[in-house]
Amino acid sequence: MIYTIISLLVLFWLVGLVAHIGGSFIHTLLVLALVVFVFNLVTSRKSA
Repeated sequence: MIYTIISLLVLFWLVGLVAHIGGSFIHTLLVLALVVFVFNLVTSRKSA
């Protein structure tokens, strides 16, 4: 589930980058996706 959300956010970022729409909102989504991904990696290693 989390990887689906991350994939969608990165996809929206790429579309915004190519089409020049969204401005800084698209970059905020990318940063959010990266933060969620790193958080997921850190919490997964703790419980394993």
